[in-house]
Amino acid sequence: MIIYKKLFKECFIFKTNEFRDSRGYFTEIFNQNIFNKKLKKNFKCKQINFIFSKKNSLRGLHFQKKPFSQNKILRVIKGKIFDVVVDIRKNSKSFGKFKSVILSDKNKKQIYISDGFAHGYMTLSQTAKVEYICSNFYNKDHNVTIKWNDKKINIKWPKSSKYQISKKDQKGLNLFK
Repeated sequence: MIIYKKLFKECFIFKTNEFRDSRGYFTEIFNQNIFNKKLKKNFKCKQINFIFSKKNSLRGLHFQKKPFSQNKILRVIKGKIFDVVVDIRKNSKSFGKFKSVILSDKNKKQIYISDGFAHGYMTLSQTAKVEYICSNFYNKDHNVTIKWNDKKINIKWPKSSKYQISKKDQKGLNLFK
């Protein structure tokens, strides 16, 4: 496992080892023992989600409130996305700040997103297949959406003539009230 970059102290980009031969390659997408030891985390998988999105689909910014808060590991199986994390910890020096990264099937990078961060992404390729490994179960009553275009967060989303956004995400809340 290689850590490429820390977006925040609690959120980082990483790649797992790849073993190639004449047939192709093998990689462990997630190994709980290696992940927890290398990163000094206690991540346990409770739910795995798969998302298929079309070009210019914008999902987020989402998080879950306690006791259903989630740590997530996200990777792109096919395609390319512009991925964003926002610090929503009110007592943090970086509260309201965002970081972004391009994830794709080509660069094979994954992102670890700690609880205390909202997450969203936009599909850059014609389609994208994305997988989330979550440390807690989804709970509709504890799920929160922050406006994808909250002016105070000021995320620089890739330009599009028509973003594809769900009605739920269009009704997101402002982080700074």
